[in-house]
Amino acid sequence: MLAAAGSEAGQRLDRFLQEQLPQYSRARLQEWIKAGRVRVNGAAERASRRLRGGEVIEVEPAELPPLRATPEDIPLRILYEDDDVIAVDKPAGMVVHAGAGRRTGTLVNALLHRFGALSRVGGEERPGIVHRLDRQTSGVLLVARNDAAHRRLAAQFAGRQVEKVYLALVHGSVRQEQGRIEKPIARDRRARVRMSARLSGGRAATTEYRVLRRLAGFTLLEVRIRTGRTHQVRVHLADLGHPVAGDRLYGAPAGVAGPPAPARFFLHAHRIRFLQPSTGEPVTVESPLPEELRRWVDSAGS
Repeated sequence: MLAAAGSEAGQRLDRFLQEQLPQYSRARLQEWIKAGRVRVNGAAERASRRLRGGEVIEVEPAELPPLRATPEDIPLRILYEDDDVIAVDKPAGMVVHAGAGRRTGTLVNALLHRFGALSRVGGEERPGIVHRLDRQTSGVLLVARNDAAHRRLAAQFAGRQVEKVYLALVHGSVRQEQGRIEKPIARDRRARVRMSARLSGGRAATTEYRVLRRLAGFTLLEVRIRTGRTHQVRVHLADLGHPVAGDRLYGAPAGVAGPPAPARFFLHAHRIRFLQPSTGEPVTVESPLPEELRRWVDSAGS
């Protein structure tokens, strides 16, 4: 049971629920509203109903259908492979695992078709997945082949032993040749799809960067993250005043001079360094810059 405060007056019912119940997608909440599973002062209402403040809102969640990864014959580029670990070159546009509104075309589905069995620690919808990349971020991503390897890799990530290096093209001229950003990251209270580095109560996050190349209107950066928060690189660079090129969610301009940019943002997981789970030997895997990003740099530099 939820109560709408006076400060929520004028807010749509579905938006209010999305803020109060961030674990559910807005689409799912709207489905529940249509099905009469959401009642305002005891009565079913429309998603667009504007709150006045002081209402009592009851939500009766429907049972969520279980998500299970399904093998699909989707091409994959493997960068490294041993008995414990697979390093895959994830393309931009590919979702890592199934979730609300996405069950097919995922990286996990492709991995299951290629390799058959993976670690089960992450559950049936995320077999083998130790860490993730945003949908429009490309580059190297580690996958565990067995449970023991998964736990050891997860411990390395938690202990900040894994080195993660990104390449990012950002808008504007970054003043310092190198720098460090230490700002907690929390979910934006108004737009739940965004994260923010300007709210209290966030999780600690550290990002380091150095300038690789200065271009007309852009700066190419090498970025290292010491933590793995949602949207960390994108949030921290936007907070610095230099959003990732093409990242409209975090303030990148809609249009820039020069040839048309690809339908993605310029963030690439270039290199990862970890300890092989069974031997403890260091392993470094690199993903080359995709051709569409290489052309973007060339066009910005011309």
